[in-house]
Amino acid sequence: MRRTRELKITLKPLQLVLCVAFGLWLGAVAIALSLWLALQLWPAQVAPIAQAVAPALVQPATPVAQPQDAQAEMFERYQHILHKQEQQQAAEAAQGNPRNLNSPKCQFWLQQNRTAPTDKSQANVLEFCY
Repeated sequence: MRRTRELKITLKPLQLVLCVAFGLWLGAVAIALSLWLALQLWPAQVAPIAQAVAPALVQPATPVAQPQDAQAEMFERYQHILHKQEQQQAAEAAQGNPRNLNSPKCQFWLQQNRTAPTDKSQANVLEFCY
């Protein structure tokens, strides 16, 4: 005859709560230590690889341009854009002038300037259409 054993489980809520809290605390400590260790070891391992793979990224950046140079460059760009706008307005005025409709040279350079605008075509529009 075999005797069956009965397993009695008694719940003690305070003990259960303390065990869960202790487990969560241990987990948080383990995560914190892992992050700290990773931060300590990571730069030492990554630096040689980064220098081998991309030396330009590791080298110091070039110095920033002086504010006066930047302002001069911006002013030159502004003048260039303004010059282009003036040429475009002159070309549009030349197209609207009825006298230019009879000039074959003006028509040729207007068409050239429309299809492939260059400095030469714009200069010729200004020359032959006025």
